[in-house]
Amino acid sequence: QVQLVESGGGSVQAGGSLRLSCVCSRRLYKLFVMGWYRQAPGKQRELVANMTWLEETMYADSVNGRFTISRDRANNAHFLQMTNLRPEDTAVYYCQLEGLQTILSSRTEYWGQGTQVTVSS
Repeated sequence: QVQLVESGGGSVQAGGSLRLSCVCSRRLYKLFVMGWYRQAPGKQRELVANMTWLEETMYADSVNGRFTISRDRANNAHFLQMTNLRPEDTAVYYCQLEGLQTILSSRTEYWGQGTQVTVSS
């Protein structure tokens, strides 16, 4: 069973920083992409940042230059460092992985439980 456990959310003032962590309960046989999404009240879930297995990164325009995605291969974890936070960054943040659990598995997407980030002005 693959589970993603998130931590690191909280409340900060505008201009502050937070670091989100996502730990996968087991190493996947093949990892294709890892990412972070967010969903604000009344809005659709949107991609914030992702990283491929080749460590190519992509960021939403709204966070480019402020957020950084990274990984820790040894501990099956990936992170989102968020700096210069703005009130419009307020949302529930979800981590995501896409890969093969075993050599016989189908490509599957896994999600964390979500962590609240609140930025006050």
